[in-house]
Amino acid sequence: MRRFHFKLEKILALRLNREHETELELGRAIGALTELENRIKALAEERAAAAASRFGKTRGAAEILSYDNYILRLDRTKDALVGAAAKAELAVEEARAVYIEASRDRKVLDKLKERRQKEYRRSMLAEEVKTLDDISGGRAARQALNLGA
Repeated sequence: MRRFHFKLEKILALRLNREHETELELGRAIGALTELENRIKALAEERAAAAASRFGKTRGAAEILSYDNYILRLDRTKDALVGAAAKAELAVEEARAVYIEASRDRKVLDKLKERRQKEYRRSMLAEEVKTLDDISGGRAARQALNLGA
């Protein structure tokens, strides 16, 4: 009995590898976006803490001005990070689209391979049934010849 051989196995392996690479790229893009979101969250917490302690009882005008400048710097940094996060979201969407396309390409070949395997199994079963019928029919014919002799 011959083994199943899928002629497009190398292409399937290449598409599987491409899907894996695009999945890794998507993961990197999501990781970068998550890092930016975490930095924005940390800046917001730092700003809230600075704003809460700005007008303490022992604070002088110079210290309050320093806190105001610090809060302004935190706000500008947050604005820059929000812009970077927007770009990172676009990169994530692009990477996701590339991954989905690579996954779709691989799945098409997987389904073709499954279909061919089913056809192969069906033909092997039919061949086996035919062989078994020949064997069982041959025995009856031999027995008939032996009885007639």
